[in-house]
Amino acid sequence: MNPRFAIRAAGIIAAAITVFSVPLQSRAADGEKPQYYEIQVYSTKSTEQQQRINDYWERAAVPAYNRIGCQPIGVFTEIQDSATNKIYVFIPSDSAEAFAAIPGKLAADTTYQAAAAEFLNAPKTNAAYESFSASLLVAFDGMKHLVVPPPDKKPEVFELRTYISSSEGKGLSKIHMFESGEITVMKEVGLAPIFYGRTVSGPVMPSLMYMTCGENMEAHKKHWAGFSAAPVWKQLQADPQFKDNMTTAIKVILKRTAASQI
Repeated sequence: MNPRFAIRAAGIIAAAITVFSVPLQSRAADGEKPQYYEIQVYSTKSTEQQQRINDYWERAAVPAYNRIGCQPIGVFTEIQDSATNKIYVFIPSDSAEAFAAIPGKLAADTTYQAAAAEFLNAPKTNAAYESFSASLLVAFDGMKHLVVPPPDKKPEVFELRTYISSSEGKGLSKIHMFESGEITVMKEVGLAPIFYGRTVSGPVMPSLMYMTCGENMEAHKKHWAGFSAAPVWKQLQADPQFKDNMTTAIKVILKRTAASQI
């Protein structure tokens, strides 16, 4: 197994334990632990690279992660096709400890190592991707586990949002705002949230990330319009305690790839 995966996991999990030791103690009191989510983002320069990444996840990585209890795996790409589309991978773990154990379990999985060898050892003259970044999230108390849409309402549009705050305190305020009504309203208007998570470690901090989905783009826009018109949202938006709790919103519209289980 490529050692960078083990190094990355060790560094991220150390940050998780340091930053979240106190909040996790309070979470344990209700008997339900929040999930952890890793978001990997691959940058590409060709449709060939995009196909290689998707093939790796579909044929090697997704089955391997499933074998160690990480499921469902989400594999998405930007909704408008281009030679530089990014690939977004969503990996859930039931705990920080389960996440930390992933590199060792993949290293011991001979089926995975054989299926993934070409991708993991691609030379610079034939790189499988240009670069990738990874973020580790811990689920909000307001929604501690991912929610997958039912099969009869399989969405075609997924929206990944990253909200960046100016300080840790402002970031916590934004999470409190979600948990004070935003999550409930999103569910009521049909935005069908899949997950919410605070960034433990990643390229942009302090921040949070979440994903909503819709049957199609038109329906998704209508759901957002319903959210914007909701009285609860208007009250939260006007509440002084939530003033200026985020500085930037990064929005990416995605579609699933053949490798995705979401």
